[in-house]
Amino acid sequence: MTGMSVLGDITPTPPEALSEGGGPEAATRRKSPNAFRTISEVAEDLHIPQHVLRFWETKFPQLKPLKRGGGRRYYRPEDITLLRRIGDLLYTQGYTIKGVQRLLREGGLEGVEAASEADEAPMPELPPEGSELRACLDELDLIAAALKALSAPR
Repeated sequence: MTGMSVLGDITPTPPEALSEGGGPEAATRRKSPNAFRTISEVAEDLHIPQHVLRFWETKFPQLKPLKRGGGRRYYRPEDITLLRRIGDLLYTQGYTIKGVQRLLREGGLEGVEAASEADEAPMPELPPEGSELRACLDELDLIAAALKALSAPR
């Protein structure tokens, strides 16, 4: 077989890798970055339950995974990028579904990324008389960094 399948180039998992804890997720890691992924692979990679991914498909028309026989979903790399961004906006940045829908409607993925960059813009310098406020802001920055570290995928 010389052509590349819709699912990309997958190297078979040798039996010894399965017994060493490689499992099916080891095969996923060997897929080409441009390969399509199943809903279970995406759910595991993003740490988002499959039912949530299906729900998001109903709420975000920009998500259009390829559906094959039996309703099996295959996500393109751009779908996965969008899902990752939606998850970040909902779970990390605290947006509501309606808020994310509005961002996507107004500017697509570029608008969502621009909103994220605006959130990460540096704070303007405060005058010296704002030292109490500066101390509070520094403490909030430490808390935000700790929360971000806790929510990072492991």
